[in-house]
Amino acid sequence: MKKPNLKKLTHWVLAAVFLVLIAGFSLLEQPNATAQSLTPSVSTQSTETPIISPAALPTESVTANVRRLLETKECVGCNLSGAYLKGANLQAANLEGANLQGADLEKANLQSTNLLAANLQGADLGKANITRANLQRANLFDADLEKANLTDANIEGANLQGADLEGVIRPQGLITQ
Repeated sequence: MKKPNLKKLTHWVLAAVFLVLIAGFSLLEQPNATAQSLTPSVSTQSTETPIISPAALPTESVTANVRRLLETKECVGCNLSGAYLKGANLQAANLEGANLQGADLEKANLQSTNLLAANLQGADLGKANITRANLQRANLFDADLEKANLTDANIEGANLQGADLEGVIRPQGLITQ
């Protein structure tokens, strides 16, 4: 007589767990519900490897943000992690505080772009035009800047730890070996 009751209890517990999981995932699909909690705080004063949460908004939010960026050249504080922006013309765009972790910006035009306090950790900026861009306090940890042009860029307080700077044209106009 106890076995049927145990079986019913097991089914009820599994159903409750399933409903909790569904509710949790539905919250993740609401961009405004989690956007602020997922934007990492980056300190450029530390010499330790920064720890940034790999959690990101759902893919459709990144896609919507890419579309908005390309149409308006404005995406302040938005999530563009892992975005494909290879060769994109983002000249004079405002990406202040944006999360571009792991984004593909190879050969992109970022001339005069505002990337103040942006997270570019692990981003591919190879051969990108970053002249006159504002990279103050940006996190470029492990970013690929190979052969990028940083002439007249402001990199004050930027974290370049682990970044690939081979062949980069520095803000002073000097080429690294």
